[in-house]
Amino acid sequence: MKTIASYIDHSILKPDTMLSDIRQLCEEAKKNGFAAVCVPPLYVKHAGELLGEAGVKKAVVIGFPFGYSAIEAKLAEIVLAIVDGADELDVVVNITAIKNGDWSFIANEINHILPIIRSKERQIKVIIETGLLTEDEIVKCCELYGAAEVDFVKTSTGYSERGASVDIVRLMRKNLPASVQIKASGGIRTYAFARELISAGADRIGSSRSVDIVKESRIF
Repeated sequence: MKTIASYIDHSILKPDTMLSDIRQLCEEAKKNGFAAVCVPPLYVKHAGELLGEAGVKKAVVIGFPFGYSAIEAKLAEIVLAIVDGADELDVVVNITAIKNGDWSFIANEINHILPIIRSKERQIKVIIETGLLTEDEIVKCCELYGAAEVDFVKTSTGYSERGASVDIVRLMRKNLPASVQIKASGGIRTYAFARELISAGADRIGSSRSVDIVKESRIF
């Protein structure tokens, strides 16, 4: 049976993140058996050194947190992150293009990004920032990224007013192929909420309160 820890990407993405924070993050990830640590690009290499052979994956954010950087800039970030040892790339897609209904731009963006990640046998989680989108826009994203066969569609960066919700995860699960997983992220602070999201269809949970969630799970 999977433990709650095995669903969790233990994350620290605040702009003033220090190396001491990354050390603590990695120690907690090893101790609890989290699926991955999710860190800013500057710290990918450090995370790899700190995790060693612990079996915890290294995830890094790209185009974070707003997603409107140029495709070429995202590609450069991706290449550097892979060189530094990233296993998973959490890429914020261009939300402004989605809001303008520029789906050809969105398709072009993923068509440029995905081959690089696939060629290096890494995984991609596309962050669509559901709190800023209408239901129709979320469904369209699921159709587009499902057809592209990304590894995960991720709900949120944690920097929007609204993060993950059970209803949104259900909507995503209904409109994504079974082969595409869901990462729920943003505002997940309790074991009970994490379990609700998993029951709704989330395959991975992104949280900075991961240790508290694991402690609560032991009480339940």
